[in-house]
Amino acid sequence: MNKAFRAKRTRAKIHGTAERPRLTVHFSNKNIIAQVIDDDAQATLCYVTTMGNKMTGTKTEQAAKIGTEIAKKAKAKKISKVVFDRGSKLYAGRMSAVASAVREEGLEV
Repeated sequence: MNKAFRAKRTRAKIHGTAERPRLTVHFSNKNIIAQVIDDDAQATLCYVTTMGNKMTGTKTEQAAKIGTEIAKKAKAKKISKVVFDRGSKLYAGRMSAVASAVREEGLEV
């Protein structure tokens, strides 16, 4: 089973609205990207990435920092609830670190 199939299966059940946008997280070999997306308006409301930032620590620690930053940006835009989109990744390790950091900042996931 390939990643695209798993991502499509996961996203078939998830849809971001204006009241509860979708928080999607992408991990590449070097960087982490988190976005809050309103699927109805087809717009990215806010995003955070490690590209260009000199973050230190392990990838899991960087993922937690990204989760904290995206939650702060979302709260600044008056977003209090999000739908978590894990894509083709399992909910463990770095993905779990992002989600728990977002919850600690006060967003409802």
